[in-house]
Amino acid sequence: MGRLSRLGLERSQHALRCGALVPLATELVEHPGLAPFVLRRLLSATPKHLRSAGPKPNPFLPWDPELEVERLGSSHLLLLNKYPVQAGHLLLITQHWQPQAGWLTASDWGALSGVERDSAGLWFFNSCAAAGASQPHRHLQLLPRAPEEPSCPLEPQLLAQLRGERPPWPWRYRLSARCHAGTDQAAAELEALYREQLAGLDLGSPGHDPVPKRPYNLLFNQHWLLTVERVQEHWAGFSVNALGFAGYLLSTERSDTAWLAQHGPWALLQAVAAVP
Repeated sequence: MGRLSRLGLERSQHALRCGALVPLATELVEHPGLAPFVLRRLLSATPKHLRSAGPKPNPFLPWDPELEVERLGSSHLLLLNKYPVQAGHLLLITQHWQPQAGWLTASDWGALSGVERDSAGLWFFNSCAAAGASQPHRHLQLLPRAPEEPSCPLEPQLLAQLRGERPPWPWRYRLSARCHAGTDQAAAELEALYREQLAGLDLGSPGHDPVPKRPYNLLFNQHWLLTVERVQEHWAGFSVNALGFAGYLLSTERSDTAWLAQHGPWALLQAVAAVP
């Protein structure tokens, strides 16, 4: 585990003691038809950011100092997710206002690659509310992982696709292998792959379009980067963000678990992703 991941866990203990951190209690739902997906049932009360609509105050300007892990120069900082399911869930946020619905920039990728050199894990980004973003201020999210640990339940399928051993999924996405994670070329490679995948999905160009044309999710680790085009945030009472396409699902009191048991998690993802 890297220094920043350890620091996040240490900071979590402090934030728990002072009440700044509110972990969500969940339980694993066992069902043979869900594999390889992991479904957890929310036991805590649904957080406000998941149940309320309309404008919300920006929790990152100012950010809660009790949740601060480390500042990364003058542009970004690492912050604890206030409502984590996994301990040590980190947010990479901009210190000054940048819109979540705007383009990710070289500055974002540079800050991220610095964190990645220290701490491995699953990164994800929800481009706007329709893609599962709960806050309008720019933030990428990191679920730390041990270097030898699979980053997510669907990683074996993603790696098999990259090797040409599995057919593509039935929705609009782009998947690319990474070659330079942890090196000085990582930020440039990530930005290039990001722009290449956006262009491949006709989501727009940072040099031409003021904002992306349609919602999307990003998921990546040291080995691959995935962009999924989205059409809606929810289906059958399930709120689906980027983690759905990693194989993680969360049910609440509004979720139609009977529908999920009948149709399966692949149908859920197909319902919220853009068709080819």
